[in-house]
Amino acid sequence: MSTTTTATRAEYCVIACAEAWRDNGEVLASPMGTIPSIGARLAKRTFSPDLLLTDGEAMIVGLDGAAEGWLPYRRHLAMVTGGKRHVMMGASQLDRFGNQNISCIGNWQQPDRQLLGVRGAPVNTLNNPVSYWVPKHSTRVFVAKVDMISGVGYDSAAAAGPSATRFHRIPRVVSHLGVFDFATADRAMRLASVHPGVTVEQVQEATGFPLVLPAEVPYTREPTAEELRLIRTVIDPDVLRDREVPAA
Repeated sequence: MSTTTTATRAEYCVIACAEAWRDNGEVLASPMGTIPSIGARLAKRTFSPDLLLTDGEAMIVGLDGAAEGWLPYRRHLAMVTGGKRHVMMGASQLDRFGNQNISCIGNWQQPDRQLLGVRGAPVNTLNNPVSYWVPKHSTRVFVAKVDMISGVGYDSAAAAGPSATRFHRIPRVVSHLGVFDFATADRAMRLASVHPGVTVEQVQEATGFPLVLPAEVPYTREPTAEELRLIRTVIDPDVLRDREVPAA
């Protein structure tokens, strides 16, 4: 597949993140990270106008950033437990079935490194869709088995039974190399697309487990001219996206 666009790697990542919220309807987008935040705002301005955005505190905001409504914490929690939120979280480790670790590296009883802790990851993953953003794809992040489960993956949810699988869904994982999903019979991670300039071999080499590969791996879709204009002049004119994913 050939590409003629002048989009940067960071802009492909923005597009890939934005696509996570396509057809979500009226749900609260909760992006964690610069590029996911740009992606959520792009999605709302284009193909997902019903998305709800917040200022990260307690206000629902419009496209211009003006407050449109108050979102007290109790209502936020109600949206989480009711499945009316789609989070894009980060991951210190992520395995082939989508288990995520943000708690510690090494044995839990005596870890080599203490991280954030599980935070809201268990509740997020069991109650509403959760996607993941990894700005630096490597075998240190994409591991065969996470050291501790913070966010629940497909195998762990299945083992826990119907109460865990009822609302559990991981729509996609986006890294600076490509896009991944779990559209496989056993819910193992599949390489859905590579960003232009990246090869399948590069992605597999940077991944600590065998990825499921379709017969032909496509490129991440091209941004439209209007999407590039919005990213560059309206949403992120200060080019903060390049700090998270520098030009390849």
